[in-house]
Amino acid sequence: MKLNLDSIKNNRAEWIEHGFQLPAYKIEDLRENTKTSPKWIHFGAGNIFRMFVARVQDELLDQGIENTGVIIAETFDSDKVDYIFKPYDNLSTAVTLKSNGEIDLRVVGCIAEAVKAEMNKEGWQRAIELFKKSSLQVVSFTITEKGYSLVDTSGQYTNTVKTEMQDPDMKSTNTMGIVCRLLYERFKAGKLPLTLSSMDNVSHNGALLKNAILAYAKAWTDAGFMEKEFYEYVQDEALISFPWAMIDKITPVADSSVAKMLSERGYEDYESLELNGRFYPPSFANAEETEYLVIEDNFTNGRPNWDKGGIIFAEREIVDRVETMKVTTCLNPLHTALAVYGSLLGYDRINEEMKDDDLVNLIKGIGYLEGLPVVVDPEILDPKAFIDTVIEQRFPNPFLPDTPQRIATDTSQKMAIRFGKTLQEYKEKNASKISELRFIPAVIAGWLRYLLAIDDSGEVMELSPDPLLEDLQLKLQNIEYGRNDNVEETLLPLLSNQDLFGIDLIEINLADQIIDNFKILNQGPGSIRKFLQSLPKYDAID
Repeated sequence: MKLNLDSIKNNRAEWIEHGFQLPAYKIEDLRENTKTSPKWIHFGAGNIFRMFVARVQDELLDQGIENTGVIIAETFDSDKVDYIFKPYDNLSTAVTLKSNGEIDLRVVGCIAEAVKAEMNKEGWQRAIELFKKSSLQVVSFTITEKGYSLVDTSGQYTNTVKTEMQDPDMKSTNTMGIVCRLLYERFKAGKLPLTLSSMDNVSHNGALLKNAILAYAKAWTDAGFMEKEFYEYVQDEALISFPWAMIDKITPVADSSVAKMLSERGYEDYESLELNGRFYPPSFANAEETEYLVIEDNFTNGRPNWDKGGIIFAEREIVDRVETMKVTTCLNPLHTALAVYGSLLGYDRINEEMKDDDLVNLIKGIGYLEGLPVVVDPEILDPKAFIDTVIEQRFPNPFLPDTPQRIATDTSQKMAIRFGKTLQEYKEKNASKISELRFIPAVIAGWLRYLLAIDDSGEVMELSPDPLLEDLQLKLQNIEYGRNDNVEETLLPLLSNQDLFGIDLIEINLADQIIDNFKILNQGPGSIRKFLQSLPKYDAID
């Protein structure tokens, strides 16, 4: 069975017989309607988009609750749509892996069009045309934390961003600059309202998106390249809104074990594509069953009926509490801890790490002991119950092929949120308890030790991609594996970096403990395991 429109139309019975749920709506009609009167554009159509929000839209279309699909836009390496979507007629397959071993298979057909929204690509004029449509309600994003970043490690605009902000032609390769330009076209079309919704797994994502776009808008209006009224237009939340959102669904890269299962069912398009040394994902995405998406109910031009598909609309305060609970306490810090130490200990599966008593003790200490005391209950989800589910069901799911190496990607962009916010809460509300923290400092020290790129057996290991990796390793180059002569003088400048950690770790008197931890971790083979075993035992703490 080939994944394309002809196959799912002409061989429908065969697909259904093999367990695939197919769109019940007429895909061709849906796509034509969407192209003519688009309501939703999405930037960054990765796995979580395909497994979650696009799948929800597909289910709503089946029920007749929605009547348009989604148009995806790519601003970085946009030619990838030719390999990820075009060969499959913009179809994709969502594979839900349940903890009891059952699976759900759904062919998602709601992607109506894939647009290359780079200024030097043929899709640029189409992107402008779409942004001028009065029917457009929502532009959403899953572009990862680094997609919103305009600054370098010193907190200053990167040279590329500076150049673009001074360019009278307003040419940009940055997604935020590109979206700002597209909003300018919408402004010129009559100051049309629009909602821009970040769905990325990052704290206060709506504010992050707004600030990045406003930075370009201010630079270009201050320079006289755009009318001053445009900056006012983007700032006016009655016209352009940036709702906050919390998203949660563990979505690993497409796994070979899932590909094998699909192949056994007659599914043919299960392999990744290798082109010029680069691998593009296959036609399917896999993820766990559990999912949450809470979005601030702040839409200026109408909103999709996503609440009919399980997505929650709430006030900003509630969204903030849910997001803070998840990102700083109940899941993301635990994930990062497993990513760092799992990589150092040679693990290649998160669920296998959950059989390691030392690692389970570490994440229980982070979540239950050090996170819960300062987290604010969001009321719609119970924090302790959330952690219980993560530790007892979600992370140990043997059918979810997630890796610590995937989670370790872009860790430099995550530390300030996943740990800095909790430390800030301690500083403001219970500063005397900071000296008692053991597990959070252990993760920070573990990450710094991870950057040496040597595992616990003393072997060189490959580190996950990170925009600051080269810079950070350069800063740590004077530290030798197994020697701690100059650890303190090397680490102190990093530990005071608030952009990196969200707080000055020296100022809150946590730097000494982190440095001491690092020295233990850097004593040679076996020191990682030895350190983990020296941590307080969660189950023995009253």
